[in-house]
Amino acid sequence: MASTLRTTRSRQKELEQLSPFELKDFLINLARDREKTSTAIMLNAGRGNPNWIATEPREAFFLLGHFAMSEARRVFDYGIMAGLPAKPGIARRLRAFIRENRDAPGAAFLDSVLAYGKKKGFDPDAWIHELVDSVVGDNYPVPDRMLVHTEQVVHDYLMKEMCDGRPPKGKFDLFAVEGGTAAMCYIFDSLQQNGLLKQGDKVALFLPTFTPYIEISRLERFNFQIVPINASSLRADGTHDWHYPADEIAKLADPKIRMAVTVNPSNPPSVAFSPVEMRQIIGIIRKNPDLILVTDDVYGTFVPDFRSLMAEVPANTICVYSFSKNFGCTGWRLGVIAIHEDNRMDRLIANLPNRERRRLHERYGALTLEPEKLKLIDRMVADSRDVALNHTAGLSLPQQVQMALFALSHLLDRKDSYKQLTMKLVHDRRDALWRGLGLPLPPEDKQRAWYYVELDFMVWAHNTYGDEFCDYMRRNYEPVDFLFRLAEKSGVVLMDGGGFGGPPWSIRASLANLNEADYASIGQAMVEAANEYVAAWQAGEKVQSGPHGVVPQLGVGGQPAPADRKVASDQPPPEPVATRSAKKAGKKAAGKAVGKAAKGAVKKASKKAPGKAAR
Repeated sequence: MASTLRTTRSRQKELEQLSPFELKDFLINLARDREKTSTAIMLNAGRGNPNWIATEPREAFFLLGHFAMSEARRVFDYGIMAGLPAKPGIARRLRAFIRENRDAPGAAFLDSVLAYGKKKGFDPDAWIHELVDSVVGDNYPVPDRMLVHTEQVVHDYLMKEMCDGRPPKGKFDLFAVEGGTAAMCYIFDSLQQNGLLKQGDKVALFLPTFTPYIEISRLERFNFQIVPINASSLRADGTHDWHYPADEIAKLADPKIRMAVTVNPSNPPSVAFSPVEMRQIIGIIRKNPDLILVTDDVYGTFVPDFRSLMAEVPANTICVYSFSKNFGCTGWRLGVIAIHEDNRMDRLIANLPNRERRRLHERYGALTLEPEKLKLIDRMVADSRDVALNHTAGLSLPQQVQMALFALSHLLDRKDSYKQLTMKLVHDRRDALWRGLGLPLPPEDKQRAWYYVELDFMVWAHNTYGDEFCDYMRRNYEPVDFLFRLAEKSGVVLMDGGGFGGPPWSIRASLANLNEADYASIGQAMVEAANEYVAAWQAGEKVQSGPHGVVPQLGVGGQPAPADRKVASDQPPPEPVATRSAKKAGKKAAGKAVGKAAKGAVKKASKKAPGKAAR
């Protein structure tokens, strides 16, 4: 029969209480152990760090650095010390530098950067000096929220990519931050500091979602009442399409819900709001105008013609955007918070009770003589440095330069060549995964980003083998057993979809961080692992999760598991009901599907216990 796992069921039950990002580390250790004892190579499709980088904006950054050093030495040069780049005539000198180095990587891009500034009406010396002085990093960020020209460039990028080139009226104020995760911290903190959220408030989370949104909401400081908005829509064949039914979105009409948080496109399913879903949300905002929307749009560039909530309901929306995934720059820590200049949050602060306004006057009184006029986004900047250190707030200047160059690479790319290439990469990897699984591709959905996939083991189990097999799995295994089996037996690391607030037996795979052929191998490994369960079920036996009493030590020690990290949905995870014909077809195909190993196991068992094997 199937081999035994090192990790017992009781140990699995403890570990599945962890965040999926922490659980992943255990799986990596198991997969590495597998590498030591076999020729198999670990395939880690867990964390979504892309295995590509955008080259042109990086080449331009480094070439700009060379020019900046020549400008510094031009002021004075003591060998190991130089001056600060001077502003007068710097644009003219950059043009000359580009001509002299026209064959250098990044030169043509820098020439286009000059041209873009001219098109925008920037003063040439002011524009280039901002970039040159900042790439050297010789000053504090001024303005602290974001550099003047850089903010306009990144604003253009967001209007093109997050608003499909059709932005709403007015403009957005931007706050450059240390990646999307810093944005999350600053937003939650400032909303509470400014009385827009209170401990214990109702907060809606569109699920599944990036796990930290769940975990932050449960911190003692916030202790929000989570209202789950479940992506529980199913296709006719019982598979998930990961969209939100109308009755789920309708929960947002509750005036007691103070804030709704979405990752759009979602994580892990990677599905953006459909036009129908977007229209329903817009309609609810008209009836519930004080609802604050936080939208995390990091995967938006992977969906053609993507439109964020910031484009449709700008007054209520706080947008989080990270450059990490699209440009392959997780190590740069580049993100931005965008809030429309005419927004609901500022009006809500202005209408707070007198006692709250007096408290806030005292909190921000050292920054301005009229703290009541301070916008929420500027309060976020101050709050990010506990107000007292507001004068040193802001993202480092070299980071802002690289952010501007990343943004410019899309603004200058009229054919969207880079964006099309990133989409093709993940689509090709999706196709390889499905080939390995031996399954037909899911129906076309223009809203799917395909940066991740979320696969529900129980939907496959039910549609293929029916209720009896599903009951067998629930009785005998933890939902994470499949992940442990993949790691131990095949060296494949995937993530627990249940930890993202999805169905408990679901699995997240990133399509961004491995090569195409690897995903075919992952699909095959998943089939082999699933067939172990099927063979054991058909033989009337059990695939062992681990030897009784053996608890492998994986480098974490014996600390107790934290409280259950899963969001308790107000409805059970969707279990599709197969038609009678589907059930019959599944049972008829069972013997063929499990392969030779399964057939042999059934035959062997039937000699000893024919009745049991028949069951």
